[in-house]
Amino acid sequence: MIEPVSLTDDVVLRLATEQDPEALHVAYVRNRDHLTPWEPRRPEEFFTVEGQATRLKGLLEQQAGGQAAAWVLADGDRVVGRMTLADIVRGPFLNAHLGYWIDFGYLGRGLATKAVREVCRIADEELGLHRVAAATLVHNEASQSVLRKCGFELFGTAPRYLEIDGRWQDHRQYQLILNDRPAY
Repeated sequence: MIEPVSLTDDVVLRLATEQDPEALHVAYVRNRDHLTPWEPRRPEEFFTVEGQATRLKGLLEQQAGGQAAAWVLADGDRVVGRMTLADIVRGPFLNAHLGYWIDFGYLGRGLATKAVREVCRIADEELGLHRVAAATLVHNEASQSVLRKCGFELFGTAPRYLEIDGRWQDHRQYQLILNDRPAY
């Protein structure tokens, strides 16, 4: 069982639960302008409680099946960030893709770095993964700094990797090798 972890005196990293749609809705509405340049374009339904409930239900189903792990950063009842390990693959790959964001009002406190380190520790010690990959827009220097501080290494650039803010955009590819224990 993955337990909640205090990142600061007021912010906790905990697994997302089916009780989170309202708080996620409020967080995404509050951070809409902040996140727009860094994320895919979202339909209006995404910014509703129902849209968050649907999205969260799918993530929790993937989590139950071992294909994902989804966390929120919470300050009391307020969601102030997200961390996700998606596309978890077992077998000889033992890999996941990391995605994350921090509320604009909580930037500059080291939360992203602390949360990424903790998620990577969990990926290694509790999920038994070998590698965590992350991609950033080439101009997202803040996210690249977080990844470097957490030990990720740059291994390439992928042209037109993801459609972000309505355009196919290049991304820098990072990885963190967690361990070299055998996959089987």
